[in-house]
Amino acid sequence: MNRDYELIRSRRRTVSVEITKDLSILVRAPKWMPLYEIDRFVEKNRKWIDNHLTKAANKKAQREKIDPISKEELARLKLEAKYVIPGRVGHYADILGVSYGRITVRSQKTLWGSCSAKGNLSFNCLLMAVPEHIRDYVIVHELCHRLHMDHSPAFWDCVSKIIPDYKACRRWLRNEGALYIEALDKGQE
Repeated sequence: MNRDYELIRSRRRTVSVEITKDLSILVRAPKWMPLYEIDRFVEKNRKWIDNHLTKAANKKAQREKIDPISKEELARLKLEAKYVIPGRVGHYADILGVSYGRITVRSQKTLWGSCSAKGNLSFNCLLMAVPEHIRDYVIVHELCHRLHMDHSPAFWDCVSKIIPDYKACRRWLRNEGALYIEALDKGQE
């Protein structure tokens, strides 16, 4: 059989399939599992694999279209964020009736925002490059942590009172937002 996947064996108990960024198929399987069973697993999951390969190829094509964010552009975004974000934080903090500590702006590769137990807020400067309603969602999300330091139903209820379409904002960040992070990575290479 012609295997179109890379196989990694380990002491794990289950088999898994992963589509990598470079569009290769990675199969992880237990050391003890016979190769014919692994092949059967891959064939059984072929539809899922093909579907995810197509999605990954589309994402890769989108990533390749992205212009990198230069160091100069990053500095401009940070400066702009230091002026814009505190005003939006103050606006929504008043609506929610919450207080907060310091506001920090950084260039981050994984987080859009965070809230510490002491109420200090940190925001990604890339928020200045995304649509305003997405930026506001991230700000409200972090401020709601001043009332609920978790992602409980009460927390999401708090968010939805200010941003009723918060689920669409979350989806946007997961899909489109990843492209902004990719642009940041490209610019720092």
